[in-house]
Amino acid sequence: MKSNVMSSVIHMEENELQKLVAEVKETVATNVDLSNAEKEATFSAATLWNVQKQMKPALRSKLTNRWGL
Repeated sequence: MKSNVMSSVIHMEENELQKLVAEVKETVATNVDLSNAEKEATFSAATLWNVQKQMKPALRSKLTNRWGL
């Protein structure tokens, strides 16, 4: 059996390696309004149940149309 395995060692130039491992300074956003995030709808078990309930007739009609019944 043939297998094509690539080496896990990557060769790169020193300056490219330094660019990849350079430390990035990040700032935390402090002016974000979190009150809107709490009002967004959450995905609950009831929502999942409704989605699954709606998919059953759609799947049934798809299979019925495919088989010409």
